[in-house]
Amino acid sequence: MVGKSDRLRHLVELQKKVTEIHEMRRANFLAKAAAADREAKEILEARSEGSMSDMFPEVYSRFVERAIARSRENEALARAEGLKVAAETARTNIIERSWREALREEERKAEERAALDGVEQRLTLGPG
Repeated sequence: MVGKSDRLRHLVELQKKVTEIHEMRRANFLAKAAAADREAKEILEARSEGSMSDMFPEVYSRFVERAIARSRENEALARAEGLKVAAETARTNIIERSWREALREEERKAEERAALDGVEQRLTLGPG
């Protein structure tokens, strides 16, 4: 039979993996937001240098607007993932505390059983 502490330890490991997934997703969203910001800046720099942007200013404006919108969207998604990371971290901490308590309880019960076994053994052997 699997003990409570073993189940909780397994749950802690799973919670840590879920937290890592949210951290990775957050990092990816932040990277995408930074890439969209760079794209918007590059388009604006190309526009200030002239070239085709003089002939099609509305097209370049749309590209910049889309890049900025993608950046904002990814930043919002990163914030949402950050909240999930915080929630998963809190859950993990709670489960870890429960796991440690279960371990202490199991150790205490094992010590009590060992002490009782010792007393029973002395009683069955009799005096001396």
